Amino acid sequence: MDVLQSPVAERIVQRAHELRDEVVAELIGIAQVPAPTFHEERRALHVLERMRAAGLVDLEIDAVGNVVGRLPGQSREARPRILVAAHLDTVFPMETDVTVRFEGDLLRGPGVGDNAAGVAVLLWAPRLLREVAGTLPADVLVAGTVGEEGLGNLRGMRALMERFGDQVDAVIALDGSLGGLVRQGVGSRRLRIQVETEGGHSWGAFGNPSAIHVLCRIVSRITEIPVPKDPKTTYNVGLIEGGTAVNAIAAHAAAVIDLRSVDGASLSRLEARVREIAARQAAQAGATVHISVVGDRPVGSIPEDHPLCRAVMRAHERLGIQTRIYPSSTDANIPLAGSIPAVTIGVTLGGNGHRLDEYIQIPPLSTGLAQVALVLLALQGAPLSAPVR
Repeated sequence: MDVLQSPVAERIVQRAHELRDEVVAELIGIAQVPAPTFHEERRALHVLERMRAAGLVDLEIDAVGNVVGRLPGQSREARPRILVAAHLDTVFPMETDVTVRFEGDLLRGPGVGDNAAGVAVLLWAPRLLREVAGTLPADVLVAGTVGEEGLGNLRGMRALMERFGDQVDAVIALDGSLGGLVRQGVGSRRLRIQVETEGGHSWGAFGNPSAIHVLCRIVSRITEIPVPKDPKTTYNVGLIEGGTAVNAIAAHAAAVIDLRSVDGASLSRLEARVREIAARQAAQAGATVHISVVGDRPVGSIPEDHPLCRAVMRAHERLGIQTRIYPSSTDANIPLAGSIPAVTIGVTLGGNGHRLDEYIQIPPLSTGLAQVALVLLALQGAPLSAPVR
């Protein structure tokens, strides 16, 4: 019998709907603990205690700040061993008002969807499985990760893979929207371009090179770079700074640029072109330019017919969810780049991500919880050694 059509699966779905209020309360408790990237400590402590309440064992906060626990299986040697993770950090500063509000069937507040919903389901899926399915054959590792957003550079998942990469057979990251299936990690290189000149008085030293003028020329040339649509490759100058006064020739200016592609070779070519433009423009102006890498997310993917993808799609079919497959940049990039099968799936629907008025829909949370439990159930005994691209 297909395990996803079994009485156990039916009970998982039913029980997930019965637990909705508990999951919502969990989500609110998580969302109302501030957790900016690089400052996730308070939320990590909160999640550690909630993991303890969920019955997980071997609990710890590791050296980089990840919260790690284990749902024990029948045997420590049984395979496959799955790591389920959800990132703790948000894009909002510490002083942000993170109060969550009910608006009918919506929850609204900064970070409710990205990623308090994922963390809440991370905490309740092990409870649901233990209650309905009993002890699974193999261990499931459970982790709340740090550094997924912005310039966190996926440092939490990097640390987990350094530690557990040879011990896990697959990774499931909880992020995005319900029905989404990310099997292809979008790679990125984030560069800080810093221009320096002698500067001087805007009148008396007129003619001296301005770091701001040079940087603007660099940025202008970057926007003229032709990039392929397939494989999709993009650039964006998201941060810029420089100068000291309106009547001073700028001696310093800097920009942070985000380069992305689903193809590693295309990403490398784009980076080389950016570096070439910066060096040429600086040399022509008599300025100095320094480029540093402030973010590096590797490319990786698994095929759509990989057993891990099939397990997700089967769970979606069981729950009446339309699967949407698309590439993205998530914690899953790191295991994929290390030849460990990984996917990212969402747990509810919502909108206005990375905005103060972010919201999620409450009813789909039950389906999102059931989805994660069913995928873990379906993967028991599955062969997960298919190649990673």
